[in-house]
Amino acid sequence: MRIGQGFDVHAFGAGDHVMLGGVRVAHAHGVLAHSDGDVVIHALCDAIFGALALGDIGTHFSPRDERWRGADSRQFLRHAAQLMQQHGYVLGNADVTVIGEAPKVGPHVPSIRECLAADLASDIGRISVKATTTEKLGFCGRGEGIAAQACVLLERA
Repeated sequence: MRIGQGFDVHAFGAGDHVMLGGVRVAHAHGVLAHSDGDVVIHALCDAIFGALALGDIGTHFSPRDERWRGADSRQFLRHAAQLMQQHGYVLGNADVTVIGEAPKVGPHVPSIRECLAADLASDIGRISVKATTTEKLGFCGRGEGIAAQACVLLERA
């Protein structure tokens, strides 16, 4: 088995929504990002790439490459799932935590888990998504951005 962890953060900017785990969530701000800025998927991809010892999301989808400007991050996750399969692994489980004061994540957790499970070709029971605040501390606490961390366990297929 292999274990990987990932972290991603994006500052808020102009916009009316954020993408979280492939789900469009209404919010007073968007995020500043090269792709769609989905912190859940970016952290999860980094965890998978790390577990496979294949670098990070920037190695696979460079922010300097215009092909990825505004890209749907779900394609990044499907790529990570394909690499998992090619290297002989399946997802044992994934645990993701969204960090921020807003937007509220709880109402969207079932949809996020469904999207992640579909893109990873995994059972939804292997995917956990939860959220926490920073008790008004730091950039997330001041409402300046949003972050996510992820941990995965990969098992031999």
